[in-house]
Amino acid sequence: MDRRTLLTGGSTFLVAAALTQDAQARGRSVPVTPDDSRFMKIAIDQAKDGDFPFGAIIVRDDKVLALGNNATKRSHDPTAHATMVVIRAFLEGHDPEDFKATTIYTSGEPCPMCMGAIIWCGIQRLVYGASIDQLSSKVDQIDVNAHRIANSAPFANIGISSGLLAADAMRLFDKAEKK
Repeated sequence: MDRRTLLTGGSTFLVAAALTQDAQARGRSVPVTPDDSRFMKIAIDQAKDGDFPFGAIIVRDDKVLALGNNATKRSHDPTAHATMVVIRAFLEGHDPEDFKATTIYTSGEPCPMCMGAIIWCGIQRLVYGASIDQLSSKVDQIDVNAHRIANSAPFANIGISSGLLAADAMRLFDKAEKK
């Protein structure tokens, strides 16, 4: 039975179940892989050099293809979040179609702007460290998580792995406060 049949069939329960199932398919949780910690450590290392302690990398076939960190102060650009910086760095040497089959690693869960960019790029997988809830204890955050944004994009099909090395990512904020 397709979604259109369910919507015209009149069964509220079936419609809700179908819509929930569709949403889960778009922003599905996936387990971390053995290589994820290695790449997350690189993203966290990138965060150490950011204006705020956020870092990101883009990986395909076990190769780091782009690096980025938060540059909002240096560039006088409020959109220069680590995710946006790494996406722009990736595009300096690749075509937009090359985002397919990539994974983005971010030290913190992407904000709505960054998650929207990840989805529009067609990145296959997101792995993040600290959650929006954790980050909001240190910096202002819009309280909308990555799964919610992915689930709101009917065309997106992205795997999301969360919380990897979150404590390491959060410790960077303590170091930044001491500077």
